[in-house]
Amino acid sequence: MSVWATIAGAAVGALLGGPLGALAGAAAGSAVDLRRATSPERRRVAFTVAAIALAAKMARADGDPSAAEFATFQRLFHVDEPEAANAKRFYDLAKQSMAGYEAYAQQAATLLGPGSPLLEDLLDALWLIAAVDGYHPAEIAYLDAVADKLGFDAAAAARVRARHTGPAEDDPWAVLGVEPGADAATLRRAYHALVREYHPDRHLAEGVPAEFIRVTEARMAAINGAYARVTAKAGHANDAASGR
Repeated sequence: MSVWATIAGAAVGALLGGPLGALAGAAAGSAVDLRRATSPERRRVAFTVAAIALAAKMARADGDPSAAEFATFQRLFHVDEPEAANAKRFYDLAKQSMAGYEAYAQQAATLLGPGSPLLEDLLDALWLIAAVDGYHPAEIAYLDAVADKLGFDAAAAARVRARHTGPAEDDPWAVLGVEPGADAATLRRAYHALVREYHPDRHLAEGVPAEFIRVTEARMAAINGAYARVTAKAGHANDAASGR
């Protein structure tokens, strides 16, 4: 069952509680008690509802919510046409909700772990949505504030921000988090640590919905590409040094 069908077909308010549960319950309009739901299901639903709520609040940050922002949300979350109405209903309710983004972000941190890889996926998605119509100063301020409420320290928030606004995407050393010219052993350690942390299978196991995993897959592809580039450069440098 897709995460959208889960949300639409049950009282996720009973599953989550708090402001996220209130939002989900208002949209789903069901009375089924899911307190016995499995932990992975609970995390999957919590991740999705938090992403909807925080994306919808961000759409209002610059005073000009656009259809393109929601279209990007649909693409990132792989919302199929039969489920688009459910996703849009949640999104519109979140924009109108009396609960502030702080309450949503704080509950997401409680449910999914402050500064966890799952929440880094969520924060990445918000940056990708904000980029659609160009970064507005109010959106940047919102994203920085959300990162804080999600439990990211200043360095971690800056790392995520740099992926979207800095040169990191084109700088393989920055992608791997190592200094330019690092030796082969350092590169291998950095690469394998990133693979362990960001592999899509791990994120699926921890609660990222399958519908959303493309963001994690794109990050893993960037890591693999960066490692291939720096090791190729190192190989060329060794060849030159040996006169081959």
